[in-house]
Amino acid sequence: MAQIRAVVSVVGQDQKGVVARFATFLAERGVNIEDLSQHVVRGLFMMDMLVDLTDMTLSLDELVNGLQETGKQIEMDVRVSLSTQRRDKRVAVLVSKEPHCLEKLIEDQREGLFRGSIDCVLGNHETLRPVAEAAGIEFDWKSSTDKPAHMQWLADTMVKRKIDLVVLARYMQILTPTVVEPFRHRIINIHPSLLPHFPGSAPYRQAYEQGVRVSGCTAHFVTEDLDEGPIILQDVFHIEVGADTPEDVRDKGLELEANVLSKAVQFFCNEQLVVVEDRVVFKPGLSTLLDEHDAS
Repeated sequence: MAQIRAVVSVVGQDQKGVVARFATFLAERGVNIEDLSQHVVRGLFMMDMLVDLTDMTLSLDELVNGLQETGKQIEMDVRVSLSTQRRDKRVAVLVSKEPHCLEKLIEDQREGLFRGSIDCVLGNHETLRPVAEAAGIEFDWKSSTDKPAHMQWLADTMVKRKIDLVVLARYMQILTPTVVEPFRHRIINIHPSLLPHFPGSAPYRQAYEQGVRVSGCTAHFVTEDLDEGPIILQDVFHIEVGADTPEDVRDKGLELEANVLSKAVQFFCNEQLVVVEDRVVFKPGLSTLLDEHDAS
């Protein structure tokens, strides 16, 4: 009989006896734990267990229900992912006119840096069609002059295409609940400043004019509240006052935006982050455990 593997993920407030409780539950039902990764961050407990289900003494549905009931008893969230259910993430990239973030994501896909593929590029302008189509990626656009119609088109298109992750690659429209609600915690934006500072469309000029010594950018999940979603990553660059021009500052910012957004997409697609109580916590992730053991 072929080996059947799964990853059991447990997340919740740290408390005593969690590992023992789940290990006992699994052992009593013929499930072998092959590997286990656990850590605690600011009181939040996270555990991934790679398990062998080949000799389990109950059905998969019974196992999942039992694990979730065990988690419910101690207020832990439990998820079970079969190795046979794994698939690459389907990514939609939303754009306007700036190419740098889209070009970086296409390069990342070509190099296999994230477990996913860019399914389509959607925009409110046709400017970046050549960039997408040169990489063999389907491009479509719809004017945002009628914003409700544009948002409905985005939502309908991405739901129909079964998109797992939406990436705003300097897409210069504010998403409405029509798009945000179906993709909660699955939309990543790159904001060209260190939130919560310098909101708006010209953050690098604001930083330059105010004489700040460092500026940066923020990758975050999108919520209905503008630029207030859970922060994934931030990074900075130095401004050489008296030497850098506004154009120099902008060039530094654009390069950093592409790199930070790239890393955020990798963390999401490689299942190395989790959103708990509106904050992002990094974890080893499903793909890490399965990949290590599949290669052995």
